[in-house]
Amino acid sequence: MINIAEWVQSYGYVAVAIGTFLEGESVLFIAGAAASRGHLSMPVVIAVAAVASFLGDQLFFLVGRRYGTALLARYPSMQPRAARVRGLLDRHHLPLILSIRFLYGLRIIGPIAIGMSSVSWHRFLMLNGLAAVLWAVLIASIGYGTGQALVHLLKVVDADELLGLSLLLILGIAWWLLGRRRALNNKN
Repeated sequence: MINIAEWVQSYGYVAVAIGTFLEGESVLFIAGAAASRGHLSMPVVIAVAAVASFLGDQLFFLVGRRYGTALLARYPSMQPRAARVRGLLDRHHLPLILSIRFLYGLRIIGPIAIGMSSVSWHRFLMLNGLAAVLWAVLIASIGYGTGQALVHLLKVVDADELLGLSLLLILGIAWWLLGRRRALNNKN
């Protein structure tokens, strides 16, 4: 399994480009945190992420335009998500195109399904460009802010407090998982 933090540390902007071309939130978040520590340049992280994300979505849009029907026939597991995108596209054309990269599980199939629709290439190009910049700024900034907050927290918290906070976090996660398990068992 790939350790995203090590991948970003080792390959820098290339990791940001590849990661954001395909999916991206985790890679971009970590790159923003790395920029907060001076390991990467925040403006370059945002620019690389915006361009790579834009190009990835444009490619998936064109794949959908040219091969969408054959692709869905070959991979039927993609059909429910493509149908969801088409339904959303009919009701919320503009907001969907601007937010598709923020919707979990639709990052790749979303542009493919939009490519299968009547949305023009030029319209998708313009809206996708705007969305890519907004997405890159937002996610990288959240990573940057989180990196800054963690550095500050680690400066003011001593080892005993950190141990106590870690134990509380572990207990909280265990409690949440048990509650989730009970809810799933009650469903069945």
